[in-house]
Amino acid sequence: MSARNDVAPDTLGVELTEDGIVVEYTDGREAFYHGVPEKVTDTLRTRPGKLVQVFVTDPTETEGVMMYVNDRNTHDEILEDTGVGRVMLEPGEEESLFPGVTVRLDGYAVEVEADPEVARGRVFVFEEDELGENSYELVNE
Repeated sequence: MSARNDVAPDTLGVELTEDGIVVEYTDGREAFYHGVPEKVTDTLRTRPGKLVQVFVTDPTETEGVMMYVNDRNTHDEILEDTGVGRVMLEPGEEESLFPGVTVRLDGYAVEVEADPEVARGRVFVFEEDELGENSYELVNE
């Protein structure tokens, strides 16, 4: 497997529906994240080995920015074409993805902390693998 690099994100379209979240990539394709996200007020610790995506909307909730965390499967060119960013972390390493949103790698698990007021939008985390997906919204108490 070849090395993967950090990739800067572009602005993506978003539609929040009763059934889930629709994200429109810059190449015109869409992804639908099913279900109402579970609200989390503390640090979110994802399960090891899951694909983790952090998505922050703008205040109008019509646009947002998405980052994959430690995704080793997607080629840089695909991310650049879709507008999705990526950050690669080593165990114990921490990075600020956006103002008010920090991720860190604890072993193979990703931990996400967020302050939506500082992020100036809603903060969602999608955790998925071939067996299923979970979605979360990080909120203040």
